[in-house]
Amino acid sequence: MALHRGSRKHGERHISVNPFFGDADPVSGMTEAPPTHRMPDAPLSPATAYQVVHDELMLDGNARLNLATFVTTWMEPQAGVLMAECLDKNMIDKDEYPRTAELERRCVAILADLWNAPDPSAVVGCSTTGSSEACMLAGLALKRRWSKRNADRYPGARPNLVMGVNVQVCWDKFCDFWEVEPRLVPMEGDRFHLDPRAAAGLCDENTIGVVGVLGSTFDGSYEPIAALCAELDALKERTGLDIPVHVDGASGAMVAPFLDEDLVWDFRLPRVASINTSGHKYGLVYPGVGWALWRDADALPEELVFRVNYLGGDMPTFALNFSRPGAQVAAQYYTFLRLGREGYRAVQRSTRNVATYLAGKIEALGDFRLLTRGDQLPVFAFTTAGHVTAYDVFDVSRRLREYGWLVPAYTFPPDREDLSVLRVVCRNGFSHDLADLFLADLERALPGLRRQQGPTGDREAATGFHH
Repeated sequence: MALHRGSRKHGERHISVNPFFGDADPVSGMTEAPPTHRMPDAPLSPATAYQVVHDELMLDGNARLNLATFVTTWMEPQAGVLMAECLDKNMIDKDEYPRTAELERRCVAILADLWNAPDPSAVVGCSTTGSSEACMLAGLALKRRWSKRNADRYPGARPNLVMGVNVQVCWDKFCDFWEVEPRLVPMEGDRFHLDPRAAAGLCDENTIGVVGVLGSTFDGSYEPIAALCAELDALKERTGLDIPVHVDGASGAMVAPFLDEDLVWDFRLPRVASINTSGHKYGLVYPGVGWALWRDADALPEELVFRVNYLGGDMPTFALNFSRPGAQVAAQYYTFLRLGREGYRAVQRSTRNVATYLAGKIEALGDFRLLTRGDQLPVFAFTTAGHVTAYDVFDVSRRLREYGWLVPAYTFPPDREDLSVLRVVCRNGFSHDLADLFLADLERALPGLRRQQGPTGDREAATGFHH
């Protein structure tokens, strides 16, 4: 979550409230507007409190027009009703809410089957608040397995984790929070993600694992997980080092099983110890729910699992937090049940079709060069063509924001900081019709952009990078 500072006392303001927000008599009961940065002295009626908050939230952007985020912005009304019915159920209290716990267990089983676990009954898994927590848990399991194997050297030896420089920021957090050295494979030329051979070359006896990303947030491309495992197999043959792989499938693990069935990236590869995904991305559920699965009990050290009984019953848990609502888990199971494999395949195929269609149309404009085409994740990145000097990607982002579209503009990490791009994330609910409206607004913006004397340099007004 973002960090926020409390307000300065001298800057406090009060909300101006329309008298009609109050009871039937508009001249009574609303003599004093409530403050914004301290708790009001007196209560408000439910209708008034709702209207005050509702009106302020109208100034937020339209989530359906947000092409920066991977997070689901549309579900069926029935899913919303189901979630509302489960908001008061505490996911951790499995003895009090056994059916909610059963839905979580079924979701884990469904994912184990979807990800081709050799023995789905041996898989260990849990729901999380999102992929960030799932990645933290997977990283902790990797570190603990390494520390047990190296008990004679740890904590003197410093563990390291190998990954591409394009990983999501949660992996940087993991390394910082749990004192693991990040070893990053840089980008090079037109390779915008991890190189398997370079990753294997960074491994040593202190490497707890290698992270492969199935669907980079920077450009939507899949990392070659099978090739990575092959390089690590060869490394074991040469050196005896047996390095496990975690697949960060925050997005791709809910796309590839339906659209890229011949792609081998999951538990079919013996070196893959764990996989995570975001139910609230291409799992098609509102935020926040994620999933973490381990191949078997050996991949998740038992001492990381806590058991508590003060809520009733014995509850093994592996999580960074404790209480959280069961609504998203119920919504995930609803979506699995509602769509099935064929339904997921149809939804993801439609989303990818929109992405490839829109990418082709943007390339045809002549002002832009595609880095990816949306044919892996339904996500593509593009930059200005070589002959374009009047504007840059930040100007495009700023202009599109004027039409209501949020399209992030950002520079790539080392060693491609010279490259600035725009990225479009296509999600369920972003239809061909919306894609055409987006394209029309982009075309409408181009004449003014082309008349500029040069890039404005106004990066602050552009939409920033969103994972």
